[in-house]
Amino acid sequence: MLQYRNNLPQLSSDLFLTDGGIETTLIFREGLDLPDFAAFDLLRHEGGYQALKTYFRTYASLARNYQVGLVLESATWRANPDWGTKLGYSSTALAELNHKAIALLHEIRQDYETEQSRMVISGCLGPRGDGYIPAEAMTAEAAAEYHRPQIETFRDADADLVTAITMNYIEEAIGIARAAQSVGMPVVISFTVETDGKLPTGQTLKAAIEQVEQATNQFPAYYMINCAHPTHFATTLVPGEAWTERIRGLRANASAKSHAELNESETLDDGNPAEFGDQYRELRAKFPHLTVLGGCCGTDHRHVEAICKACLPVAWASLVNPVLTLL
Repeated sequence: MLQYRNNLPQLSSDLFLTDGGIETTLIFREGLDLPDFAAFDLLRHEGGYQALKTYFRTYASLARNYQVGLVLESATWRANPDWGTKLGYSSTALAELNHKAIALLHEIRQDYETEQSRMVISGCLGPRGDGYIPAEAMTAEAAAEYHRPQIETFRDADADLVTAITMNYIEEAIGIARAAQSVGMPVVISFTVETDGKLPTGQTLKAAIEQVEQATNQFPAYYMINCAHPTHFATTLVPGEAWTERIRGLRANASAKSHAELNESETLDDGNPAEFGDQYRELRAKFPHLTVLGGCCGTDHRHVEAICKACLPVAWASLVNPVLTLL
């Protein structure tokens, strides 16, 4: 059932969590096979569907336990035509799994949402190509045409919004925003940056956001940063500047390694969850409009719970039992 599309609750000052690094969790911690990092591939069989359901239940339990909001991000980062074709999916089969991914999140919301813990369903869009390397870049027009069918599927499945994760060049981000606007879907744009705080193209985050804003008449609901460690972008953000205030979400990596180093790593670097939470608290102290907080590569529920504890008032966080008691 459509619930928040016309009134996204995470645009308030309330804290909203989202999940951690779904692919790294499922591969390194659960031992599941995700060809080409495609978590959506699990939806083709019952065992995979249940594995994803268990994964999302963990975060829904955490949000309900701490009485904070939750953005449920669908397992569809790789569920676009290029990656789907590579994995042997027809356009029809791909649309069915995109729809099924949203249906799963409706189940989770029905089971876990409370008045104190509102749960927003987001259809996750990934880049057409590699998440780290902006090779074979599209024009904004081509990107809009390419991504529109997946956005339409999310709309028809009653997702509340779409979120473009790991955008590494602006034309694709602009195209996605325009496509979402054309079909009546709120959209969030999440850029990734390198260790110097700049996009893989070398463009500054400020210039990227300002260019998308200008090209789309400020259509995105907000922006996020993902797949980079907090130390990679903390000094890039400038309190009080308008472009910075448009960033409402963070999904950082657990590791301070570069994208190139992560690509070559055969082991999981999960960092230090408590330190990770402290870094989020420091950022939120400077930028209180950061209200959507989660993780990316190497993070799991431990990191997200550490974020929650660090960012909630100390007296309240100390009263809440660990999330695992509710699973």
